[in-house]
Amino acid sequence: MAMRAIAFLVVGLAALTLGGCMQETLEPATQAGWKPRDKELMANLPYAQASIPEAYRRAIVDYHRKEAPGTIVVDSDARYLYYVQPNGKAIRYGITVGEEAQAWSGIAKVGRMEEWPAWVPTPGEQQRLGPLPAFVTGGPHNPLGARGIYLFSGNKDTLYRIHGTNQPEYIGQAISSGCIRMTNEDVIDLYNRVKMGSIVVVLAPKQGDSPFNPRGRRADAAALLTHKSTDAFIAAPALTGAV
Repeated sequence: MAMRAIAFLVVGLAALTLGGCMQETLEPATQAGWKPRDKELMANLPYAQASIPEAYRRAIVDYHRKEAPGTIVVDSDARYLYYVQPNGKAIRYGITVGEEAQAWSGIAKVGRMEEWPAWVPTPGEQQRLGPLPAFVTGGPHNPLGARGIYLFSGNKDTLYRIHGTNQPEYIGQAISSGCIRMTNEDVIDLYNRVKMGSIVVVLAPKQGDSPFNPRGRRADAAALLTHKSTDAFIAAPALTGAV
């Protein structure tokens, strides 16, 4: 019996290691970085607040990839966004990502940042989701939510963005049209940390720390780090930008 118990323990530890298991400490969502407008708008939400599963709540975790502190890393397979910090740590946020046909990956940079951004649906969005209004003012009713972080390749807007959402119940799922959605609370927190020009790495399928890649974070980082320019940004050619 003792030998069997030891065997189960060894197998369990191996599974945790192969799965890229990370220690985590939940970081409580606070309003410390909120502005008066944030408090006013978030107090009168036109949608029901969702109970985010614990696995997708904001957390401080061990981080084993090689990206520099201040980098944003998106693991679409696992539905996580990481904000890399010093000393092998990262803040991990749960996200909503694009469906497989809408997926994109590559390297970009933060080229624009807006609080409670307005939304101007692109022709592609009108075709896929329409009819839509030509212009939606910023606010909790807007699908871009509390913050917009716009991704650029060189000096060109890729039309992809990291933004808030008025559908927090979908955090942890793949239902968006290509962009990265976060809860409004989390996107405000991320926005307050990010700098203009920060690098954003969106991992290709099976390259992250998800069940699809049992090697965890230790593999494939070198290939991404060989890109010296955000001009290497890759996106699905069929997409013209979407929420």
